[in-house]
Amino acid sequence: MIQAIGLTSNSRKELPPALDDVSFDAHAGHVTALLGAQGAGKTTALKLMLELQQGRGITYFRGRPLHRIAHPSREVGVMLGDVPGHPARTVRGQLRMVCAAVGVPVRRADEVLEVVGLVSLRDERLGTLSRGMDRRLGLACALLSDPHTLVLDDPTRGLAAREGHWLHGILRAHAQQGGTVLFTTDDPKEAAGVADRVVTLEKGRLVADQEATDFARTRLRPRVAVRSPYAARLGALLTKEARTGRRSVEVVREDGNRLSVYGSTCADVGETAFRHGILVHQLAEETGDMGPRSAPPGAEQGGDEQRPVETLAGDDLSPLPPPISVRPAPSPLRPLRYELRRAAGVGTGYLTAAAVLVASALLSVLLARIGHTPQARLLAAWPREFPLPPAALGAGLLGAIAFGDEFRHPALAVDRGTVPRRLGLLAAKLLVSAATGLLLAILTVGCDLEMLYLVYGRELTEVPEDWLALGASWLGLVVGCAWAGVLAAGIFRSTSAGLAAVLAVPILVVPLVQKAVEGPSVRTAAGFSLRLRELLLVQWPFGGGRYLAAGARVVVQPVGGALTLSLTALLCAYLLTTLRSRVR
Repeated sequence: MIQAIGLTSNSRKELPPALDDVSFDAHAGHVTALLGAQGAGKTTALKLMLELQQGRGITYFRGRPLHRIAHPSREVGVMLGDVPGHPARTVRGQLRMVCAAVGVPVRRADEVLEVVGLVSLRDERLGTLSRGMDRRLGLACALLSDPHTLVLDDPTRGLAAREGHWLHGILRAHAQQGGTVLFTTDDPKEAAGVADRVVTLEKGRLVADQEATDFARTRLRPRVAVRSPYAARLGALLTKEARTGRRSVEVVREDGNRLSVYGSTCADVGETAFRHGILVHQLAEETGDMGPRSAPPGAEQGGDEQRPVETLAGDDLSPLPPPISVRPAPSPLRPLRYELRRAAGVGTGYLTAAAVLVASALLSVLLARIGHTPQARLLAAWPREFPLPPAALGAGLLGAIAFGDEFRHPALAVDRGTVPRRLGLLAAKLLVSAATGLLLAILTVGCDLEMLYLVYGRELTEVPEDWLALGASWLGLVVGCAWAGVLAAGIFRSTSAGLAAVLAVPILVVPLVQKAVEGPSVRTAAGFSLRLRELLLVQWPFGGGRYLAAGARVVVQPVGGALTLSLTALLCAYLLTTLRSRVR
């Protein structure tokens, strides 16, 4: 069950909090509706429960707060707003990536697609989905790991009546199997017809917590819906006749030449209109709401509100997804599989790499034409005027996208709605970004060599004598920039911040390091590898001492030292934010 206690959002300057001391329970085996007009605080309540928004209060899911649950996505299935995925990713690719994130077999994506009727749209891009299909995909993401609790924000928004009935059937079947269901709505009739218990919010406060039967008896009552071009005249006549006959009749004038008549019947209203020669376009009995509620722009208030019609993707829809065996323990490769699917799912990485290779090749040819550029910088396409070469900038951008793009389109929304700060996920991102950086660095040098050979011959393609130290410096620079982008984007939750951190190394940190070490040296690190070997009492195999010395020379260089310092600071900041979120 769900136990929400004292949910209160932070104050908004002079305005009262959007949610003020709200407490309620949602029991297992039941469907609970969180009812309220637009702005009543329904979505804010869900975000506070899922720890996606700052505030006060606590929520227990089967006796534990969400941050104390080892795998939240296996306990709670969440659907908030639109599908939070990259618009260029396919429907099937999004689900397969989420499968890797939550640790379920990828075949589960095809099973859930069949359940929600999206098989025919599995190759469509997320950016092309209609609102109703987007709702279906959000439900598919929530059902992937077969969670015990479903938390859905206005799940029937954008669905036709038939699709809405189908979704209500899924919620009811999930509850009948012992699960907990909590959904928000602004339609009192939907809440009374679907839920077992209705929790009503008004202006951020809890105003009622009732069984559905009590809610229907106290909140809903029958009425006669009338449409007529002479609604004002008909309303006045109905009020006059009720007053004359001393009958309790209430006539409410609504938009669109519509009347809602409480306490009367279709026969009485029709006879009155006939006697006075008033044209009537609609006359129907329906169940109405006693209080006003908000309607979307362009929609009319009342019981027969029509929702946008969506074309069904499948006619035969199952009441529940097929059973699944979730692995009890996380696999070390799960974050790596997720990261590989995330990186390969859109074309941003491929386009960035292609742009880097083309820019480097053209720049190396131009630098060779101008002259006065050392061979090492020529092969890296790195003019002295540039803070970083194109390959390092491209690697930093790809690293920044690894986290920053997720905060724009949170792919892990089923796991508490945001990208979690987990060391396993960080290690996977660092590993993938390092591999990407190494590949980009090698391809850049290869393309530059090939272009120089084609344009100028073998004169500029000779391998430098100190290729080992230069190669280590080059690879270390590109990989370090990629890591800086990953860490900075993870800390500041922005791709731009990640790229800014990469540019800050040569522009800000390098001058500070140079200023700190400038002046005559009184100590040197000569013989470092020899003394280290003596300390460990081992012989370095395969010339390991030479590689160690080359690595030490990279670190003591201004750019290498500044990059090492920046990476250390970013990693410490990331670890501190991770520990802080876990302690909370």
